[in-house]
Amino acid sequence: MFKKLTLSAFTALALSAGAAMAAGDEGHVHDVDFSFEGPFGTYDQNQLQRGLQIYTEVCSACHGLQHVPIRTLSDEGGPHLPEDQVRAYASQFDIYDADLDDDRARIPADFFPSSSLSNAPDLSLMAKARAGFHGPMGTGISQFVNGIGGPEYIASILTGYTGEEKEQAGTTFYENTAFPGGWIAMAPPLYGEDVEFADGHSNELHHEAEDVASFLMWTAEPKMMARKQAGFVAVTFLFLLTVLLYLTNKKLWAPHKGKKFDL
Repeated sequence: MFKKLTLSAFTALALSAGAAMAAGDEGHVHDVDFSFEGPFGTYDQNQLQRGLQIYTEVCSACHGLQHVPIRTLSDEGGPHLPEDQVRAYASQFDIYDADLDDDRARIPADFFPSSSLSNAPDLSLMAKARAGFHGPMGTGISQFVNGIGGPEYIASILTGYTGEEKEQAGTTFYENTAFPGGWIAMAPPLYGEDVEFADGHSNELHHEAEDVASFLMWTAEPKMMARKQAGFVAVTFLFLLTVLLYLTNKKLWAPHKGKKFDL
């Protein structure tokens, strides 16, 4: 019986490994030292503002952020734009108003526009939806150390184009070292020096990729800093409570320690 179970286990393992290999190369995702990583990491406000600029001038031509309220651009811990700038930013985009039966300029209470192309995914949750670090055979073991790797996946995709192209079934594909399978239908959106930053920050390709990846991480996790702070307070409270319970236990049982009781 044990021999049959062992054989079945090895067979299942071989099949799962084969399936993982048949799924294709997962692509190479390089690690990036983002400021928000770790238990005490925080978003870089200037980086988020640069990422917003890249999204607006480049990415928004195809992709949307339909789950993100525009008003959150003024929130602390985010891009933290002045409210007048948020209103001016919102007014760039039109939205259909059923009450007016016509289009009007968006206001901060509205959400970002959705994707303009049916085959262009919305980027609101992209940094959380796409894992970057899988480990061997598609396992998630490395995520315990490196995290899920969503922002790294985005940055790697944006910098992973090799310049090679091929046409298949009437569609042009571009070779990308980070995309699963090695070929992606999206043309390179960034080439470096695509935008000019007001703060004079470098606009080289890898800097632009990291800036927009950081911004997209904020769109997916706008309350990350608040959760980290709440978690730190909870862990500290539990530690203090544990110490108090230990000392209380020692004080209550110290007079009885070593005594024998008749049953």
